[in-house]
Amino acid sequence: MSSTTNYFENVPRSDFETPGSSRGLSDVIRWRYLLHLLVRTGVTTRYRNSVLGWTWSYVRPAAQFLVFWVVLGIFMNLDRGIPNYAVYLFSGIVVINLFSEGFKNATISIVNNAPLVRKVFLPRQLFAVSAVIVSFVHFLPQLALLFIVCILLGWFQHMTILGILALLAGIVIVMLFSLGTGIFFGAINVRFRDAENIVELLLLLATWASPVLYSWTAVQMAIVDKLHWPGWLVDLYMLNPITQGVELFHYAMWRPATEGLVSAPGYDGLAMMDLPPELAWNTLWTFLIAVGTLLIGQMVFRRLEGRFAQDL
Repeated sequence: MSSTTNYFENVPRSDFETPGSSRGLSDVIRWRYLLHLLVRTGVTTRYRNSVLGWTWSYVRPAAQFLVFWVVLGIFMNLDRGIPNYAVYLFSGIVVINLFSEGFKNATISIVNNAPLVRKVFLPRQLFAVSAVIVSFVHFLPQLALLFIVCILLGWFQHMTILGILALLAGIVIVMLFSLGTGIFFGAINVRFRDAENIVELLLLLATWASPVLYSWTAVQMAIVDKLHWPGWLVDLYMLNPITQGVELFHYAMWRPATEGLVSAPGYDGLAMMDLPPELAWNTLWTFLIAVGTLLIGQMVFRRLEGRFAQDL
């Protein structure tokens, strides 16, 4: 007994963990096997007992695209000034879908896993992280469909390494931002279920607050030329991580697929619009904003997670 006591007296306190304590997002790496199980469960159960199964990953964005394209592009003529509007529209829709699914599912992830949270200790951030990863898995079929369309339109002839990097940067920025906002609202949602309604409202605004259905030049013309407001409001608009993610996808997918079209002999349609100002610098700034959002969300999450079991 004395030798055992002496052994534990000589072990540094840092080698022990307080029961129920959390190290934040670093626990995601330490519990990666459980993360893998949560992601696999989220992917396999989404279309369980469904006749179409994974086909819904193509049907839903395709239906969303057709509604926007017909109603806004054809009936309301919002495609004015945007050549190859169908690809432009779909490039933005896939980004919005990635953010919307990750943000919404991360917000409700703690509440949906209430039995586990109440009975077993495990890093609660795992639920939000797995929700965002699952949204990325469901995003891949949409991205594949976008690639196929762009390749048929000559994307390979005009693609560049910068375009591929822009595509990857857009995905990283959107996923970090959806995780940060999801963790923030997910922690608040445990105590106040109004957070789900706030998230639904934000997702409704997200599609219209980013250049998905319209061009960024339309925003510039409306703010500067029509309303005569200061130009820095346009710069502020472009610092929205979702806006930047959409523009990076436009740069990576829509531009290479459209350059061949507008330069083709006999083409008398619309000219290619200008690149957004400071696209590279805005990529860096929006990445930092997304990381900052993640850090703030993690701070709020760790402050509130001690009462999750009681509140649930």
